[in-house]
Amino acid sequence: MKTSKTIRVLLCDDHRIVREGLKQILADTHDIVVARDCDCGADAVQALRDAAVPGRDPFDVLLLDIAMPKRDGLDVLMQVRRELPRLPVVMLSTYPDDQYAARCFRLGASGYLNKSADPDALIAAIRKTAGGGLYVGSAMGEHLAAQLARSPERLPHELFSNREDQVFRLLVTGATVGQIADHLVLSPNTVSTYRTRVLEKTGAGNDVALALYAVRHELLPV
Repeated sequence: MKTSKTIRVLLCDDHRIVREGLKQILADTHDIVVARDCDCGADAVQALRDAAVPGRDPFDVLLLDIAMPKRDGLDVLMQVRRELPRLPVVMLSTYPDDQYAARCFRLGASGYLNKSADPDALIAAIRKTAGGGLYVGSAMGEHLAAQLARSPERLPHELFSNREDQVFRLLVTGATVGQIADHLVLSPNTVSTYRTRVLEKTGAGNDVALALYAVRHELLPV
């Protein structure tokens, strides 16, 4: 598929090696350019504001990592949807597709791509979303469709608020309350409150049981 103009991408990922790798992949295309890259959500939002032109989105696609310190990609996605509702956002993730893709699409993402995907999938996702479409990789299509069409009864982790989900994902990787507080720039008491809510919603009695819940539902990063 060829487009009539160059697709301008804003890339946001907190790992420099990932950013450089993605830029190298896209440098080999004829129609996609990484116009700017940044390493945190706050910088991505500021880049969008700095480049704003009345009546036009400053970039054609935002490639946005889910797992970032301070403000994760889901927080940034929600803010971008408020400020630039037409801008396509493709989420980059190491989390299981059939669980986190649904959450991303519910929050307004245009595409979801696992970082284990091949370069052709990345290019296809950018081109399709830049053209106004939704990108769902073939490997996750059936799982996602089944999840979104499922009965109204939802699993406990699907009822988490965004902040609860952030705390949950860090807890099940073994992070302490103090480490999570530093990572999310919250007080330890606030993190403890979210931890309590997560334990209550999942029925887990402690962090070990919570980790087992994550394993059972295939919610750990891959």
